[in-house]
Amino acid sequence: MRSSSSQSLMPLWLLILIVGTIVGISMGRSQSMGLYLQPVTGALGIGREPFALAMALTQLMMGLGAPFSGALIDSFGAGRVVVACVFATIAGLYFMYAATSPSDLVISGMLMGIGVSGTGVTSLVGTIGRLAPPDKRLSAIASIGMAAGIGGFVALPVMHFLIEFVGWQQSLVWLMVITALLIPIAWPIGGKPVRVDGPARDQSVREALAEAFRHPSYWLLTAGFFVCGFHVSFIMVHLPAFTVDQGLPGWVGPVALSVVGIANIVGTFLAGQSGRYIEKRRLLSLIYFARAVLFLGFLFLPMTPVTVITLCGLLGIFWLSTIPPTSGLVATFFGTQWMSMLFGFVFLSHQVGAFAGVWLGGRLFDLTKSYDAMWWLSVALGVISALLHWPIAERPVPRIAAAASATSRA
Repeated sequence: MRSSSSQSLMPLWLLILIVGTIVGISMGRSQSMGLYLQPVTGALGIGREPFALAMALTQLMMGLGAPFSGALIDSFGAGRVVVACVFATIAGLYFMYAATSPSDLVISGMLMGIGVSGTGVTSLVGTIGRLAPPDKRLSAIASIGMAAGIGGFVALPVMHFLIEFVGWQQSLVWLMVITALLIPIAWPIGGKPVRVDGPARDQSVREALAEAFRHPSYWLLTAGFFVCGFHVSFIMVHLPAFTVDQGLPGWVGPVALSVVGIANIVGTFLAGQSGRYIEKRRLLSLIYFARAVLFLGFLFLPMTPVTVITLCGLLGIFWLSTIPPTSGLVATFFGTQWMSMLFGFVFLSHQVGAFAGVWLGGRLFDLTKSYDAMWWLSVALGVISALLHWPIAERPVPRIAAAASATSRA
């Protein structure tokens, strides 16, 4: 992994801009698909569970695909992987556009999940992490997380506008066109990545996985990230319907999710700057505990537009702010050679949680006609995740530590 790449010749800000644009468009669309829950289920005459299952499969396929997409990007660069995943996303959007049954929605969800697995934050974080200097790595990764938040902030009102004025089916055609624009944008990040870990020896994929799977703190990090996926995906898919169920106007859900996107930009920026003030593991514990407290608000506070938007604004601060410290810990443990792949396995846990959050939201609502059980479950999982992150050992594995020691002696 020492071959040259055009990426190494680009200034860091330009690389961040390119990757951020891809991530923003891809993640913004993905995070906003909950807007289609009511129009799609209404048009097909089905309950919420089939749509929730399709969106849950999107999350699961994002997770299953992330380690493979990450390994391909770590080995060959991001360009071709992004293009292939763009075509998968377009195919998934088409299946939803032409859907006549729940099985069409399932296919749609799976294809869109494969698409985001190679164009989202997780798969591309290693591209940034490799080339950013260690002292700027956390803030560079945070910039990509901020791009995802900006994408959600822009995508939600745009998609809501398209659904309202051209109909849900024609809005999907527009999304296909917008997604296709990622193909030329991905061209500059083609080519093999450059190895920048200094004297740390090269590893094979098998060696990297064996080292990671023997590391207890990696497993704690992976288990904790399950909860992040559960929280985020449940809110993104089910909040618009929850607000309508509470008798609130239809605009409240989209606006509240847009506020999440705005606040996420602030929260992710602060997380990227936090490395000089607080350990990453401690920050993650605080983030998950804060989420648990805020979810109690959906159970005990009166649901008004102001309440929902305020709670979502506060949640947004703790939204994708988990990405910089989580991915930063992966780089701290193992270096950056296989960072996309190893973070991809952590993200797989996130997406299993996302599957559970989206599907259980629909399942429990259909059984109880209420989201109360999901709010309580979200509170409990937030506390559990806070406890899981606390004992993480925030230091490099012996291989990386030895290489750093050799460098300091040289």
